[in-house]
This record gives sequence, structure tokens and C-alpha cells, in this order.
Amino acid sequence: ETRTSNMIHYDSGKWGIGFMWQISGSVFPKALMWAVPNATMAALCHILFHGSSGDEFRGSSVLGMQGADKVWSGFTFVLGFLVVFRNNQAYSRFWHGGKSLSEVRANWFNAVSEVFAFCNGEEEFKEQVLDFQHLLVRLASML
Repeated sequence: ETRTSNMIHYDSGKWGIGFMWQISGSVFPKALMWAVPNATMAALCHILFHGSSGDEFRGSSVLGMQGADKVWSGFTFVLGFLVVFRNNQAYSRFWHGGKSLSEVRANWFNAVSEVFAFCNGEEEFKEQVLDFQHLLVRLASML
């Protein structure tokens, strides 16, 4: 049994976007499993608390929500603050990772340079030393 049997094979279709309408491998069935019951519960609570006459949607008093603008502005402030905070955290972590990677690269370069400096300089080992240096450079370049 091969591991490819667990792979999802997508058919991109004629325009290359046909995979968007596939159910297999999609997140929509699982998302709908959570969204539909909650939306149904919200609709039932609305009908229970406000009736089903539909009059609350007409006129200037939409659902009698006085002060909703303050709640909305508070929510958007907190959400905006959290988005900016998380973005700054991600940005600083990205640059810390880049700096660390650069330091690791410099340390490997120094290590290879030191090994080159301590290689045997005698003429009789010249071919072996050259082969070793070529191998070391190839191995270090794979890092």
C-alpha cells in the first residue's frame, strides 16, 4: 500500500480554478457543520425574543438597539488593537529568525575557514587536502 492513496487529487478544470468547487478536501463541510446549527440557534433566539412579525425591520428603530454604536466601536477598537499587536509580534519574530539564520550562516563560514586554515600544507598531502577541502565546501554549501 502506498502513501499516495491518502492524497487528495484535485482536478483544476479548464480555467485552473475548478478545484474551488470540489467538496473533497474542502474546509466548507466542516465549517458548515459548525455554522449552520449556530445560525439556526441565533435565528430561533431572535424569533423567540422579538417575535416573527417582521415589524422590527421597518422604521428607524432596528431591533431597538440603542447604544449599539458604542458597543461596535469598542469591539472594533479591541479587535484592531489585537490585530496590530499580533502583527507586530509576527514581524519581530520574523526578523529575529532572519537574524539568527544569518548568525548561523556566519558561524558555519567561520568553522569551515578555520578547518581550511589548519589543513596540512605539505606537498605530499596536497591532493588529499584538496579533495577534503572540496568535500567540505560541498557539504557546507548544502547547509
